[in-house]
Amino acid sequence: MKEFIDHILRFANLNKQQTDLLVSKATSLELRKGEYFSEAGKIPRHLGFVLEGVFRFCYYNNKGEEITNGFADENNFITDYPKFESSVTASEYVQAVTDCKLIVFSKKDWDEISNTILDWDRVVAKVYQKCLVETIDKRSSLVSEDATTRYLSFIEKSPMLSNRIPLSYIASYLGITQQSLSRIRKNIR
Repeated sequence: MKEFIDHILRFANLNKQQTDLLVSKATSLELRKGEYFSEAGKIPRHLGFVLEGVFRFCYYNNKGEEITNGFADENNFITDYPKFESSVTASEYVQAVTDCKLIVFSKKDWDEISNTILDWDRVVAKVYQKCLVETIDKRSSLVSEDATTRYLSFIEKSPMLSNRIPLSYIASYLGITQQSLSRIRKNIR
């Protein structure tokens, strides 16, 4: 829980009563590798903060192929936030890539926090903006660079993830085949 409170305090000056409220609304959750935190076609009912482990965000394209479009590890939030906020069905899956431990807030409790802590919406907006900027930064290279450069950028921007994620997920995220990724890895060693 300390990790979560420390993370939030980077974006807001909360007093003890406010942090105690956050702690009182949080529950712990453990997911095994392969389990889903949330699923496409269902309304996301929880927001999570990763304490241990790695999650991936994925969806199926119109050809039925599974596409990984992001990862989240320790000290990151997970949910399809706009869908969580508006209580509409999610368009992607959030799946545990490793065994994971997280702190979870229900939609009801998250709304209660928002209604109780003055300027909580501003804090959430700052956290969300940081997440968006990081996501755009990581994804922008995937559009304009060749496969080798995309892989090297991924390793540079997410060095702790590359050894924790199966190559098939990394390849999907980079928009290349697993065979191409294996060749690239072999050539840069």
